[in-house]
Amino acid sequence: MSLNTDFMVKVAQTAIQGVPVTLQIVLVALLISLPIGVLFALIRIYRVKGLQRLVQFYVSLVRGTPIIAQILIVYSAFPSLLNMIIGKAAFSINPIYYAYIVFTFNSIATLTEVFRSALQTVDKGQMEAGLMVGMQPRQTFWRIILPQALISALPNIANATLYLIKNSSLAFIMSVKDITAIAKTEAAFNYNFLEAYLVVWVYYLIICYGAEIIFYLFERYFSKYRRPIKNRTGFNWFPFSIKQPKLEQK
Repeated sequence: MSLNTDFMVKVAQTAIQGVPVTLQIVLVALLISLPIGVLFALIRIYRVKGLQRLVQFYVSLVRGTPIIAQILIVYSAFPSLLNMIIGKAAFSINPIYYAYIVFTFNSIATLTEVFRSALQTVDKGQMEAGLMVGMQPRQTFWRIILPQALISALPNIANATLYLIKNSSLAFIMSVKDITAIAKTEAAFNYNFLEAYLVVWVYYLIICYGAEIIFYLFERYFSKYRRPIKNRTGFNWFPFSIKQPKLEQK
C-alpha cells in the first residue's frame, strides 16, 4: 500500500484553515469553564444549600454521558428551541456557537472536580494563618488558598485541556469547519481517507504537544512556590528525561 503524498500535502494546506477554528473552540471553552469550575467547586466544598445538589447532579450527568451524545442532543435541541422563539433565523446561526456550548458544558464538569480536589489539598491551617495576620477571609482565599490550589491543579488542568483539544475534533458533527471537517471533505472527493486522517492526526499531535509545552512552562514557573519535599526524585518530561538520584559512595 502506498500513500498519495501529493494529496496529503494538498490536504495539509487546506486543513490548516481549520486550526484557528479548533483553537478558538478550545480557548472559549477554557475561558468560560475555568472561573465557573472554581465557583462550582466551592459550592460543593462548602455544601451551599440549594445549589450543592444541583452542581453534583450536573457533574454526574456530564461525566456519565458520552460527549458525542451531548453534541447530538444540543445540536438537535437548541435549533428547535430557538426556532420557537426567533423563527427560521435560528437555523442560520453559525454552528460554532453550538460547539462553544457543548465543550464549555463538558469542561465545566471536569474542571469542577479538578478544582475541588485541588482546594481540598490545601492545609486548613492556611486560612487560620491568614486570619492571624489580619487578613479577611476573602483576602486569604484569593491571595493564599487559591494560588496554592491552582499550582496543585495545573497537571490536571493540562490533562483536561488535552482532552478538550482532542474532543473538539468531534465538532465536525455540528457542521463546524474545523481541521477534521475540512480534511474529511477533501478526502470525500478522491476517497483518500487514510491520507486525510493521517494529516488530521499530525495536526492534533502538534497542537497537543504545543499545549504540553505551555503547561510545562507554567508548572516550571510556579514550581518555585511549591513546598520543598525531602528525598524527592526529580522528574522532567521535557525533553523526556529522568534525573536519577545519586548513589552515596561508601
